[in-house]
This record gives sequence, structure tokens and C-alpha cells, in this order.
Amino acid sequence: MIRIVLQNALKLPLRPLFDRLLVDWTKRLPVNAGEIATGIGKTVITPAEADLLSFFADRLKVQLREQGARHDLVDAVFALEGQDDLLLIFRRVEALGKFLDTDDGRNLLAGYKRATNIVRIEEKRDGTTVAGAPDPALYGQAEERALAKAIDIAKAEASAAVAREDFAAAMSAMAKLRPHVDAFFEKVTVNTDDKAVRANRLKLLNEIRAATLAVADFSRIER
Repeated sequence: MIRIVLQNALKLPLRPLFDRLLVDWTKRLPVNAGEIATGIGKTVITPAEADLLSFFADRLKVQLREQGARHDLVDAVFALEGQDDLLLIFRRVEALGKFLDTDDGRNLLAGYKRATNIVRIEEKRDGTTVAGAPDPALYGQAEERALAKAIDIAKAEASAAVAREDFAAAMSAMAKLRPHVDAFFEKVTVNTDDKAVRANRLKLLNEIRAATLAVADFSRIER
């Protein structure tokens, strides 16, 4: 089935299909099936649908790996919410692989990992979770303002590109972040003595992760 879908470029979202099949299946159950027969929508549909999606995801991973796709890139796409269209998953993985083969892609990934590592270390040290949007009023350097603006633009452009299923354009939008991430780390000290500014800079670094989630979960990418 997966091979037929990919070879013929068929758009086939699996979740609505599974919903219809599972509802039909429960209607065929005997009346004395008890809770199973009455569990449509919650106790039956959701677990069964998840199992089916997981099964198809595993088989697609095998097929993509056989075609040369990196397993971590497949995982990075599957980690996103709502991935149930085999063709779009394939195209997104393909575009992500091409992007990471470029200097912009590799350097953005390195910047992402540096940002998330800093946030993780500081969260562990402080015993808190970095969350919420940064406050523009606390930006003290041009590089902070430039990065914040670039993140907003990249998120908007990448999300719009994904919505029209142009994953190459989505990756290009992410590439625009690279010079601003580099400049931030070159010029800005995150662990400043000013606690409010430090917290705000950590929030700004956390926004890099939010931006990249428009195309993939970069935390799943190994290199």
C-alpha cells in the first residue's frame, strides 16, 4: 500500500480513513461485546487508530530507510503532531535531508543544538522550565532584536509554505535564521548578571526550537 501511494503520488491522510473503518468495524461487533461495542470515539477508536498509525509509520520508516533516507530525519518528521499523510511525510523527509546537506542547514542545526543545550543546562541549574515569549523591551543588543525578528519571519514563512505543501520553501525559510543565530552567539552573552535579561535571553533561545518545529523536530536529528 505504501509503495502504491508513493509511486503514484497519492494524497491519502490515514486518520480519517481509519476513523471510518473502525466505526464500521464496531458496528459489526455482536451486541454482547459490552464495553468494546459501546466505546466508539474513546475506548476503542483512539487506541486502535493509534496502533494502526504506529504500524504504518514503522513500515514507512523501513521503506524510506531502504531508499536511503536517514532514520533520524524520519523520526524528526514523525515526531510532529498530525503526521498521517504518507506522501507528505515522504516529501518533508526528502526536503529536510536536502536542507541538512547544505551549509545553512548544518549550521542552523548546530545553532539549534547549542541553543537547546544552553536552555537545558540552565533549566537544570535553576530547577525551572523556560517558557513563554521573550519581552522585546528587555532586548539590549541589536543581535537580540534581529534574531527575534528573524524567528517571527521564519515561523510565518515556513508555516505558510508547509500549508501549501512546499517543503523546499519551508526549509529555505528556516535557512534565513542561520546568520542571525550565528550573530547572536558571537555577540550576546546569555548568562549575564541581570537575572531578568538572562531569563529573557533564554526565552529567545527557546524560540529557535519553536520556529524549527514548523518543519521538523530538530531534537531528533543526530547531526
